Amino acid sequence: MRLLHVLTILVLAIGATVVAGQARLPQDIHPETGNRFPAIKPDLTPDAFGPGAIRLYSPPVAESMTGINDYLRRKSGLDNRLVELAILVTAREMDCEYVWTAHEPAAQKAGLQQDIIDTVKFRRPLTKLGEQDAVVVQLGRDAIGKHKVGSDTFARAVKLFGNQGVVNIVSLMGDYAATTMLLNVADQHVRPKDKPLLPLP
Repeated sequence: MRLLHVLTILVLAIGATVVAGQARLPQDIHPETGNRFPAIKPDLTPDAFGPGAIRLYSPPVAESMTGINDYLRRKSGLDNRLVELAILVTAREMDCEYVWTAHEPAAQKAGLQQDIIDTVKFRRPLTKLGEQDAVVVQLGRDAIGKHKVGSDTFARAVKLFGNQGVVNIVSLMGDYAATTMLLNVADQHVRPKDKPLLPLP
């Protein structure tokens, strides 16, 4: 009898935790997507989270942006490590928890050291970063945060990456800036199984 009583308490406690977790979502958030848009296709769950599912509301946008993203991330000649750094800088400057949480592990896997990741995450000075990393971070901080890039930063970027490289890096940041805008407008939450990795103001 006592065991049954204990089990009942445990079940009630777990149920209360689940309800409390659901209650933390704002009223306009759909649990199946974690954002303000309902799933356009019911069979997307649990993959109804994120920008790809939202863009299905506009198929031409989905097709075009998927193609651009694929080129910039995988076919433009940019080193995968720098690709992930550029994405993280954009996510940080746009305060996008979803993109950051998705890409910090990807950046680690691509060989980006944790101290560099933390420099971006906590907006630390760039004095301990190598030249390429520092320039990529500065480009993102200036272009997104200040809406202007100084002549010195631009010249350093061109010297390191060439004209096409700079265009590709900044276009990648622009691609993810558009993505983070869409996610921020939708108030996209991370998946329930994921721990948010970006400290927000």
